[in-house]
Amino acid sequence: MTEVNLGIPRVPGAQQVTDKPRPDNPALIDTFGRVATDLRVSLTDKCNLRCTYCMPAEGLEWMPGEQVLSDDELVRLMTIAVRDLGITDIRLTGGEPLLRPRLEDLVARIAALRPRPRLSMTTNGIGFAKRAKAFADAGLDRINVSLDSIDPKTFEHITRRDRLRHVLDALAAAREAGLDPVKINAVLLRGVNEHEAPSLLRFALENGYHLRFIEQMPLDAQHGWNRKEMITADEILELLGTEFTLTPSPAERGGAPAERWLVDGGPHEVGVIPSVSRPFCAACERTRLTADGAIRSCLFSTDETDLRLLLRGGASDEDIANTWRATMWGKLAGHEINEAGFAQPIRPMSAIGG
Repeated sequence: MTEVNLGIPRVPGAQQVTDKPRPDNPALIDTFGRVATDLRVSLTDKCNLRCTYCMPAEGLEWMPGEQVLSDDELVRLMTIAVRDLGITDIRLTGGEPLLRPRLEDLVARIAALRPRPRLSMTTNGIGFAKRAKAFADAGLDRINVSLDSIDPKTFEHITRRDRLRHVLDALAAAREAGLDPVKINAVLLRGVNEHEAPSLLRFALENGYHLRFIEQMPLDAQHGWNRKEMITADEILELLGTEFTLTPSPAERGGAPAERWLVDGGPHEVGVIPSVSRPFCAACERTRLTADGAIRSCLFSTDETDLRLLLRGGASDEDIANTWRATMWGKLAGHEINEAGFAQPIRPMSAIGG
């Protein structure tokens, strides 16, 4: 992977400016030598939780239904991505993807694409337990479940919903259905749940889940993110170190966002995703599609490319593929969170997809 400088100040909304002509390469390459092979697809911006670090208690104004891509439109774009652009991994996200009607049918259609992509989903797990086998039968390979606390009161405080039992049932059902590995994504909030870091890891180890802690990122709808309140990756490791011995995993990280650590000598591991304090932009392999058909070259992009207009305007698959390639060719070196020129995206995480 090409090494890059991750701190180029820019005006919010600016595209990467380059005089380099794009080579005749069908893949989603950029000017820094990165190749996007991992597609994150947001299926909806709606969510049935109200996590304090994501959105206000009253929720948000959701996308009008006519703006959201249909199943046929989504499958067409994913077909182009897999067949023509070199995408090998597809992750379904939201909002909360389980709120998408007839999702099992959509999963089956994606799993039928050739070459067959690896197919995963990030979810809060609510309602998943009774659908786990159907998703596995449809072709879902694995699942990431968001879980920031295993204490009922703390869970309700963070999510503003008393639904912890549903999430725990979803994890167990996913494991029973063979959606391996079952991963847990956890965000620690200062003064709220950081003391639970060791107990979350112990819970994951005892149940055979793979736990990953994620630094809180500036993607909240309220734009209230405060760097001083963020629990950093180093702090997470220090909290875990009070009860466990952690050593760096010898496994190759590649483009994975998580730093992996052996727990008490292994073989079990824990992941830490240092999106803010130790950005991994130089190895990024991701491209993103929003529920209303916009391509984003980065989670923190302040600009995006509208593919829905092309879809509904009669564009050919080749036109759509070339537009997607051009968007990724202009990808910036990094997200610039740690630079003075950083501007938080207007869209919140719930509308972008993780």
